[in-house]
Amino acid sequence: MSRWAAGERVMSVRQALQRAIRPSTTRTTAALWAKSLLNAVLFFAIFVVALPALAQYLLPIELPLARTPRMWLAGALGVTGIGAWMFCLDSFSRHGRGTPLPADAPRQLVTTGLFRRIRNPIMAAELLVIWGVAVYLASAGTMLYAIAISIAAHVAVVHIEEPELRERFGESYSDYCREVPRWLPRFR
Repeated sequence: MSRWAAGERVMSVRQALQRAIRPSTTRTTAALWAKSLLNAVLFFAIFVVALPALAQYLLPIELPLARTPRMWLAGALGVTGIGAWMFCLDSFSRHGRGTPLPADAPRQLVTTGLFRRIRNPIMAAELLVIWGVAVYLASAGTMLYAIAISIAAHVAVVHIEEPELRERFGESYSDYCREVPRWLPRFR
């Protein structure tokens, strides 16, 4: 396959993924929360249970991390991630009138709460939970999984999510990007 054909295929996959993102038509906040909880079940089943278990099964080499500090760090990452994630779901439901599900995306740009500090607090919160699991299990497989999923999340945000948001929300999203960092907050 030529470089041009490969590049064209990547573009068509990216465009298809961007087209899969649809603004929500759900009207009630309760229904948005229910859909967000469905997202939570799917996310946790796949990315926090199944894939880390598979990664640990495939590469079960235990890492030499002290148990007590490891448990505290894993707990802190997990609790922080779940707390931030719930806070962001509320912002999506109430202010954005949507959910994290791509087929039920927010109708309005959310720039309040944690979205005021970083542009991707939901993804960051999910990654904190994944890293919490990786630290807790302390295997080479789960650590490599956490690294790979972190890289994949960054690529998805940069090449799929941000271009779609820029197209959907226009100049207001571009202004938001200039003011708010992608992953690490600026404290003024």
